[in-house]
Amino acid sequence: MNLLEVDGVCVEEAGKTILQRISFKQQEFQKIAVAGETGSGKSTLLKVVAGLAQPSEGSVVFDGEKVIGPVDKLVPGHPGIAYLSQHFELPHSLRVEQVLRYANALSAEEAGFLYEICRVEHLLDRKTNQLSGGERQRIALARMLSTAPRLLLLDEPYSNLDTAHKNILKSVIRDISDELEITCTLISHDPHDTLSWADELLVLQEGRLVQQGTPQQIYRHPANMYTAALFGSYNLLSTAGTAALAALHNLHPNGKSVLVRPEKVKLETNGNKALAGKVKSIGYFGSFYELEVQLPDDLVKVRLAEPRHQPCDPVHISVAQEDMWFM
Repeated sequence: MNLLEVDGVCVEEAGKTILQRISFKQQEFQKIAVAGETGSGKSTLLKVVAGLAQPSEGSVVFDGEKVIGPVDKLVPGHPGIAYLSQHFELPHSLRVEQVLRYANALSAEEAGFLYEICRVEHLLDRKTNQLSGGERQRIALARMLSTAPRLLLLDEPYSNLDTAHKNILKSVIRDISDELEITCTLISHDPHDTLSWADELLVLQEGRLVQQGTPQQIYRHPANMYTAALFGSYNLLSTAGTAALAALHNLHPNGKSVLVRPEKVKLETNGNKALAGKVKSIGYFGSFYELEVQLPDDLVKVRLAEPRHQPCDPVHISVAQEDMWFM
C-alpha cells in the first residue's frame, strides 16, 4: 500500500508556473530523493506534500487522507508529516533540553532513544547560541521528530555543513529510516548524497518531472543531458566519434550520440576493438585520477585508480556495449 500519492500537482505563483502536473507514489519506508537545479520546483513540491503550499491543481493523499493546503486550513501542515526547511530556526539562548522538552510528545525512554539517534544527548545542557551549524541542524531534526511523524521531508539537509557534520547527519538520517522506521524524502544537489541513499530518484526540470527511477537507472541511462549532468561527469561523443565507437560493436547509432561515464571508459594495451588517442592531461582527485584523452573528433575523460601513462602518451580506449547510452 502506498503511504503517499501525489497526483497531477500544479502550482502557479504570480502568473508563473512552478510545478507542472507532478505525479508519483511513495511506499512506506521507501527512500525518495528529489534532484534538480535551483528553481526547478523541488522545495515547492515538498511544501505541497507537507500541506504548507497550495496546489492550483491536483491532490496529495497521505495514508488514505487528502492533505489540505494552507488556503483551506487555519494551521497549515499535516500532523503525520514533518518538513524541515533549509532555513530552519531555533529559539535563541535557550538550553537545548528546554527546546526539545517544549515539543516533546514522547516518553522519557522514547525521547532518550530519539536523542541518541540524532546524536544530541551530549548537547542538552548547551544553549542554542553555543551550537555549530551541524549541531543546530540535528537539534531541529530531533525537535521535529519528537512529534512522532510518519513521513519526514528534508529540504537540502546537508547544505552549508562541513564534511564531519555532514557525515554525522548522514548517519542520523540513515538511522531515522532504519531504527525509527520513519519514511523519508529529501532534496539534495549533491549526487553523492542521493545515489548512495535513495531507493528512487525524482528529477525535476523547470517544474516538470523529467525522469523517475532507481539511482542505477538514472545514472546509467539519463533521459537527457540535464539529468546526466546532475549526477556526475559524462562524455558525449560527436557524431563521428559515436559512429567510430559504435562500429567496434557493430551497432548503428542512427544519428544519435553516445553518452558514457568516465569510469566506464577503459584503456587498452592494443588497438584491437579500441579507438586510438593521445593523453592530453592527467588530474588528481584524491580517490581517482582523471585523464583527458584526445581522440580524432572528441576529448574523452577516463577515470582510473592509478594512471600508467603520461601526457602525450599514445593510448587506446574502449567502452563495453552495456555501458553505452545513445541519446
